[in-house]
Amino acid sequence: FHLTIVLLNTWTHKELVSCVGWTTADELYSCSEDHQILRWNLLTSETSLVVKLQEDLFPIDLHWFPKTVGGKKQAQAEIFVLTSTDGKFHLASKMGRIEKSVEAHKGAVLAGRWNYDGTALITAGEDGQIKIWSKSGMLRSTLAQQGSPVYSVAWGPDSDRILYTSGRLLIIKPLQPSAKLLQWKAHDGIILKVDWNSVNDLILSSGEDCKYKVWDSYGRLLYTSSSHDYPVTSVSWSPDGEVFAVGSFNTLRLCDKTGWSYALEKPNTGSVFSLAWSADGTQLAGACGNGHVIFAHVVEQRWEWRSFEITLTKRRTMQVRNVVNDAEDVLEFRDRVIKASLAHGHLVVTTSLQCYVYSATNWNTPLIFDLKEGTVSLIVQAEKHFLLVDGTGLYVFSYEGRLISTPRFPGMRTDILNAQSVSLSNDTIAIRDKSDEKVIFLFDALTGKALGDGKPLTHKMEVVEIALDQCGPSSDRKIAVIDKNRDLYLTAVHRLYREHNICKIGTMVHTMSWNDSANILCGIQDTQFTVWHYPSAVFTDKDLLPKTLYTKDASEFSRAPHILNYVGTQVTVRRGDGSLVYSSVSPYPALLHEYSASSRWEDALRLCRFAKDQSLWACLAGMAMANRELTTAEVAYAAIGEVIHQSLKSHSLSFSPPRVQYINSIKDLPSKESSVAHMLLFSGHVQEAEATLLQAGLVYQTIQVHINLYNWDRALELAVKHKTHVDTVLAYRLKFLQDFSKKETNKRFMQYAEGVEVDWEKIQAKVEMELVKEREKAATTSVRSSLASRR
Repeated sequence: FHLTIVLLNTWTHKELVSCVGWTTADELYSCSEDHQILRWNLLTSETSLVVKLQEDLFPIDLHWFPKTVGGKKQAQAEIFVLTSTDGKFHLASKMGRIEKSVEAHKGAVLAGRWNYDGTALITAGEDGQIKIWSKSGMLRSTLAQQGSPVYSVAWGPDSDRILYTSGRLLIIKPLQPSAKLLQWKAHDGIILKVDWNSVNDLILSSGEDCKYKVWDSYGRLLYTSSSHDYPVTSVSWSPDGEVFAVGSFNTLRLCDKTGWSYALEKPNTGSVFSLAWSADGTQLAGACGNGHVIFAHVVEQRWEWRSFEITLTKRRTMQVRNVVNDAEDVLEFRDRVIKASLAHGHLVVTTSLQCYVYSATNWNTPLIFDLKEGTVSLIVQAEKHFLLVDGTGLYVFSYEGRLISTPRFPGMRTDILNAQSVSLSNDTIAIRDKSDEKVIFLFDALTGKALGDGKPLTHKMEVVEIALDQCGPSSDRKIAVIDKNRDLYLTAVHRLYREHNICKIGTMVHTMSWNDSANILCGIQDTQFTVWHYPSAVFTDKDLLPKTLYTKDASEFSRAPHILNYVGTQVTVRRGDGSLVYSSVSPYPALLHEYSASSRWEDALRLCRFAKDQSLWACLAGMAMANRELTTAEVAYAAIGEVIHQSLKSHSLSFSPPRVQYINSIKDLPSKESSVAHMLLFSGHVQEAEATLLQAGLVYQTIQVHINLYNWDRALELAVKHKTHVDTVLAYRLKFLQDFSKKETNKRFMQYAEGVEVDWEKIQAKVEMELVKEREKAATTSVRSSLASRR
């Protein structure tokens, strides 16, 4: 990013400018101590006088009433609140007529802010009081009283908390009467300005100690600037929360949300007392001490994908460069560019009125369609389609420009969604709820309807980031989740069983990204960079997962790194100082995923033998078991020399067979149902294995499974319920007790032991009969299926 500074010399104020506010993306109002309100039109570069205020009215702060809420236009006429030094705030119309003046504070009213839906106004005064007013200017409550002036105030993202200054302290006060306030020492001098962004939930502060700082909403310091030459008089978040602006004496700075600086300008402005972003986030205006209003346009933004590098050179122009052959293209747009995204072979650009879709194979003929209204705040791309988010809703479009779906959920606020809280794949959309951050809504991307029974996925803790994997069939879609504890979890989007089986696969994970062409996940864990070559191994065999990882020291990424993308074999990481670092990853795991997806097991084995890498063999073992390819699984497990401790129960015995033998025994089972059940057992799904066997009428086999797992009560319960093999259960129980020289203490077993005779010969004969029956049943089933296929 860079800033292009514009100073319109058509008209200036005669005194310092105290506040500015945008009415539209191209029109701004400014107020000054010369008692004038000016209107600045950026399309025509004209400035005009709106109104000359009365001589005793010295304005301090200005804030326009919110135009839209949840995409709906507000019915109320365009008005703004103007605070002044005489202790009043004034509600003024667009024509500058003061509709109402309200006595609010003793001494100057230093700040006035509407909440996001315009239902309440907050004012802060030199008298140390903070008051909440209705939109018509009626006092609702006095929220706080203190001995020092409140220089700045901001609403929390949901308008349920207030952030304000108290000397060197920052204070967050919830509006609920009983809730506890949070306060901390933030600066070494008086704090002059604060801002709280509703998209990223981060707080900005600046003060007389000549520093600006970034905090999270728990008061934890994320970034502190070095000391400037002069007090930092203004800070302001861009609407999407990706960047913020900082104003000081003859200084304007553009910074990333993590704190590092994109651009520094030294205009001749005096102190910049107030900063305001246009609603689309492309322009910035500053109220200057020397009577000027400074305008800055955000340009030089860059996007990269494979060999393409795209730069926004002017507000309506992009330059495309292919670094492989140095070919260059220039893209021109009718209106100014607001948002862009480059991934999956397509560039999606939104302007104030249109959306342009370019294919990386053809930059000359974009597909163009009109946007309804509302500024696009987020673009998320998948291989087959992309998602646009604006103030009115979410829209999934194909790359041919066809609207596919518009998912909705109760209480949806699209203006606060960002790349961490929304994820898109070819078939699924995931959105983290803002009102309850433990909840993730899942939608079918093609219909916009909620998945499954409509119930969202609920995690046990607040979720910080979500990401859907990008490849494979929709039935296998997985979602990765980082929670507030920085633990990384993986779960299937479609519920295979009654509940979402959420498995932890990593700890201290700060940032993550899925690969674009295989379901491989990378992340930065505390001090190491980790690649989960086959994260789904956690559902097949938990013990395999650690063997499928690749890790290396992450010190090259320095402090607070963020993974931008993982394309092909390259991971792009943005370091805490803003520099980009590229890290290469082995191409073999992606190749293995490709072979597994197309059932090319011989090629997969050949690859593993060639690469001689234990993590590849572990991946292949997991993939083969997941696909019930037992021969390959047997070879892969043999290669990693692993032993299965049949850890379906924690007290499994020392004679547990090796994994390879266990897989071999599954291959020898007489029926398909038995094989499926034992593979479910292999992955630890006991209940599902039981259900599979009972559904196939294999009651004895179900009982035997529970005997093998020492689930004695369940084995007896099934035997009694189905009136079969009670003596078998009692015989194995007796043998178990004798092996350990113990006596029977279970009352149910004592009760049945009295009336049932245990005869091992009879039991052996019955078991043989059961196995013969199962073989015969399997044989007739296979004959039937082969006849059906011939027909």
